[in-house]
Amino acid sequence: MKLHIFNPEHDLALAANLSNFTAPHAGRQLRADLGFIPAIWAAAEDYVLVENVEDAECRFLRLMRRPFERFITKEQIRQCPFTAVDVWGWDLAIRAYLLRWGVESAMMPSVTQIDTIRLLSHRRYAMQLLESLQMPGTIGNSFETDQMAAITDRLHNGEQLVVKAPWSSSGRGVRFMNDEMNIYDSGWLNHVIEKQGSVMVEPYYNKVKDFGMEFLSDGCGSVSYVGLSLFQTSNGTYTGNILAPEEEKMSMISRYIPTDLLETVQQKICASMGVLLKDRYAGAFGIDMMVVRRDDGDGFWLHPCVEINLRRTMGHVAISLTNHCSGLPKLMKIECISNVYKIKINKR
Repeated sequence: MKLHIFNPEHDLALAANLSNFTAPHAGRQLRADLGFIPAIWAAAEDYVLVENVEDAECRFLRLMRRPFERFITKEQIRQCPFTAVDVWGWDLAIRAYLLRWGVESAMMPSVTQIDTIRLLSHRRYAMQLLESLQMPGTIGNSFETDQMAAITDRLHNGEQLVVKAPWSSSGRGVRFMNDEMNIYDSGWLNHVIEKQGSVMVEPYYNKVKDFGMEFLSDGCGSVSYVGLSLFQTSNGTYTGNILAPEEEKMSMISRYIPTDLLETVQQKICASMGVLLKDRYAGAFGIDMMVVRRDDGDGFWLHPCVEINLRRTMGHVAISLTNHCSGLPKLMKIECISNVYKIKINKR
């Protein structure tokens, strides 16, 4: 019997690394409006923490065409006999929040364990995984630096770069740079290096398509593959996922990347992440990837690790929704209309 929590502000909280963290308004609004999401995969005897039970019941019923009867508010936590906690992502802020409302510390990772999760969420681990996934048909390189000159020298040589903060949320903490570095980029770089110690730098690639692979770690050295995530972004911000059977999603991606290469990458990720996460992290995670057009325009490369998201992702949500949908394929979209976030399922 679990207590489920959707805390989409997790990436920002992880970057801040504070127990008393206040998310920006948009993050708080997203959590309030879509807090019912874990009910999609929760068991019937589980609980889902929301801000407004009646609103959550209505939204879930509208989406899933069935009721969920165990939405609770924070004031009801102490009255519910759950034995485990499943959050979107673990950070100091969500741990402190749950402690304040009566969740026993034994049900959650310790501060030391969360420090480890934060360390593993640093983008240098994505860089290391990317290096281990290089093989014929793949592309991608990245390096970490705390020196401005390491970036300006490459810009002066005519390179186009993508510079990323070590910890940041999707669509934030990323700068695209070419030619001369302007004063805004310089100020941003100095701030990130001062606060987070370094930045990650990679070439700009001619991206054709975003997608990802979703996994589960048991924390004991085993990682299982959950499925493909074919997602869409706008200006770096997530907007939606394709809902389709796995074989159909694989068919879509295999138009660009050979199936055997995708399967080899999947197996290597399971093996590498199993070793990395053993005794360190148990739960859902995702690897963002992309299809890259070759420089000569003749075919495509696979970039096998753009990001490691050491948390549940919208790809996991889409896979869970697919199991309940008929008439596939469809498109799951997250929209903000009149300052209210909504999850919708539309025909493609």
